[in-house]
Amino acid sequence: MLLKLRILFFSFLLFSSFLKAQSFRNYSNEFLNIGVDAAALGMSKAVVATTNNVNATYWNPAGLVGIQDYQGSLMHADYFAGIANYNHAAFAMPIDKESAIGVSIIRFGVDDILNTTELIDSEGNIDFNKISLFSAADYAFNIAYARNIILKDLKFGVNTKIVRRTIGSFASSWGFGFDLGLQFEKNDWKFGFMARDITTTFNSWSINETEFDKIKDAIPGQNQELPETTEITKPKLQVGVARAFRIGSLFNLLTEVDLNIRFAKTNDIFSSEVGSINPAIGLQLDYDNIVYLRTGFGNFQNTTQFDNSTSLSFQPNFGLGFNYRGIQIDYALTNIGSVGNALFSNIFSITFDYTFLRP
Repeated sequence: MLLKLRILFFSFLLFSSFLKAQSFRNYSNEFLNIGVDAAALGMSKAVVATTNNVNATYWNPAGLVGIQDYQGSLMHADYFAGIANYNHAAFAMPIDKESAIGVSIIRFGVDDILNTTELIDSEGNIDFNKISLFSAADYAFNIAYARNIILKDLKFGVNTKIVRRTIGSFASSWGFGFDLGLQFEKNDWKFGFMARDITTTFNSWSINETEFDKIKDAIPGQNQELPETTEITKPKLQVGVARAFRIGSLFNLLTEVDLNIRFAKTNDIFSSEVGSINPAIGLQLDYDNIVYLRTGFGNFQNTTQFDNSTSLSFQPNFGLGFNYRGIQIDYALTNIGSVGNALFSNIFSITFDYTFLRP
């Protein structure tokens, strides 16, 4: 295992050196930052230290070690008041007492977009029969592996992701990247570390030049050159610490604070030319692991007003959950778009644990 870690670290250094001459994009593959699972979204995504079920494939693959049987998960959400659809499905299973694997797929898409590139011919005639429909969709396929290392309380996980993005017949891309996660537990304290796109995620685009030529001269002086065909996603880090409390004989309280770190200057509450830090706080109160009440605060931003004054804004979240014999249904009221005063989204997810079918 130590040899594998050394090889991974060496590969990271070598790949990073190769990409120095490439141009990074601060917001590449942003659909992968939306999140999955209504339970986690209800806690403002502050789960990197405590995630321990099938959805750990996304949040922190090290948490997959916590599953004891086959698990599945489904989630659907409308994005931007139904303009886009966001779907997630995952499956995980233990390999043995020390390791586990998980797979998942994410689709974020806008469907039935009007293609009007041939609406007006060269003579200025309009033909509505030449309007067609297309979809712009992003896919992520994840394969994760986790195991206990060195000490039983220390867990390690790695996630390999393949990214497929399409814009009708106009352009498409393939991407590839790695995530690395760690979890450590001591008494009632839990710690988590997640490095997303640790070797950067590289997307290579293929553009249909025939379709591009149709819009090349639509606006004089614009769209004269093909867009860049390479897209490189910067690494991002998440660090979390959590504490569990027992309240009486039937209630449990879980608290977690995460720091989300980007290597770019943003409007986050802590920001500089080197990077930015955005904290997230999550709380979960449960009754005998059956009924869950969740809340969270995240997306702390410094916003500029019309009079050039600045103020601090944040996004509250709320969630409910119910677990009975291995079937858990969760609900979250949150703004998955994270855009200003946009309406909050109602998100539902369901998680199945095969344990309840065992004799």
